[in-house]
Amino acid sequence: MLNIARFAARATLVGASETIQRTTACYFHRSSIIQSSGSNPGRFEDKPEFPGSRSQYVSKLEFIEPESQEGIPVYRVLNREGNIIEESEDPKLPKEIVTKMYRDMTLLNTMDKVLYESQRQGRISFYMTNYGEEGTHMGSAAALDPSDLVYGQYREAGVLLWRGFSLDQFMNQCYGNAHDLGKGRQMPVHYGSKDLNFVTISSPLATQMPQAAGSAYAFKLQKKDNVVICYFGEGAASEGDAHAALNFAAVLDCPIIFFCRNNGYAISTPTKDQYRGDGIASRGPGYGISTIRVDGNDPFAVYNATKAARKTCLSQNRPVLIEAMTYRIGHHSTSDDSSAYRSVDEVSYWDRQDNPITRLRHFMVNQGWWDEEAEKEWMLDARKRVMKAFAEAEPRKRPSPEELFNDVYDELPPMLQQQMKEMKEHVMQHKEHYPLEQYEKMT
Repeated sequence: MLNIARFAARATLVGASETIQRTTACYFHRSSIIQSSGSNPGRFEDKPEFPGSRSQYVSKLEFIEPESQEGIPVYRVLNREGNIIEESEDPKLPKEIVTKMYRDMTLLNTMDKVLYESQRQGRISFYMTNYGEEGTHMGSAAALDPSDLVYGQYREAGVLLWRGFSLDQFMNQCYGNAHDLGKGRQMPVHYGSKDLNFVTISSPLATQMPQAAGSAYAFKLQKKDNVVICYFGEGAASEGDAHAALNFAAVLDCPIIFFCRNNGYAISTPTKDQYRGDGIASRGPGYGISTIRVDGNDPFAVYNATKAARKTCLSQNRPVLIEAMTYRIGHHSTSDDSSAYRSVDEVSYWDRQDNPITRLRHFMVNQGWWDEEAEKEWMLDARKRVMKAFAEAEPRKRPSPEELFNDVYDELPPMLQQQMKEMKEHVMQHKEHYPLEQYEKMT
């Protein structure tokens, strides 16, 4: 330290520039060499000030092993019998909200059954069910404001249902008919609704994550009183876009809820082959993100966590990560046969022992809000509603071929006008090869 002081004095004596003097003074101010207190005031002690870390020096060589860290606990409110575990954690939701949760969960389940069978019969090209994960949908959706922006993956249909996406709209999208909001341009289950603040789903995994972080940053700059919620699976968390999004949101303090549905399988890849750490939640603190792990089959736990996360995002302008532990009871999609990589007994166990629909029904029965008669009446009604929407969507014509060129630019440019003209001429010249009766008429 004395040598540094002599250097400072010498620099001044030989007429060093003011810049050098300021730099030297700054070095003194930020030096990591500090005098220790205690019986030996002349002793000095090193303390690390490396940028980007918070730690202490140690003299023992020791690697941090993953097994040495305790697993992140799973927060829950309802047990499997539908009883509140800790009274202080009861969200005290009114009967109307809980009933809507249950009705929407079972309605989604009914729609899944009908559309899955429709694909098997060749009526639609593709489908993905939500079996077993309904609690993550309704619990989180109920805790959000309708004006909050949602980025989904492809297994969050319940969030849209909660917000008011009708059965007709679901059916029209899966059939790709002329009433579809996307005009038949997307695969089935790739929903979207500008009115309901739900960004259209993309097939590639995790592409929604950096987009969601960017939207949240825009909300911050605009000082909006809203958050963004981004849903993704544990498989998507292995994509590079996931790292980019989490780091971006943390560094720029974006008001976004990252909601990971950890359902045990990324298509056919089990979690044991997906990562070695303690799930996805363990990554949050490493990014500097507040994190919680919840029981995804407990809609009340999901509700409480999402509500608290939203409050944190708004009051502190920073991201939150929620990992909802659940189980995918259905196949990944109609293109998958999960019996090739998991046993029927395993699936049956989760369906019978820890189904979110069953758990919430137990709670409602315990409260005296539901009984067998109400269950029978509602399930019949739900089936009728789904079949009505199904019957109306199937015969509807497909969008006009002209829609291929619309919604690309605000105004159709000359090059696309020419392409449309050539397409029409070609189709009309060879119309015997095109089933035009199945499409809306071209102008």
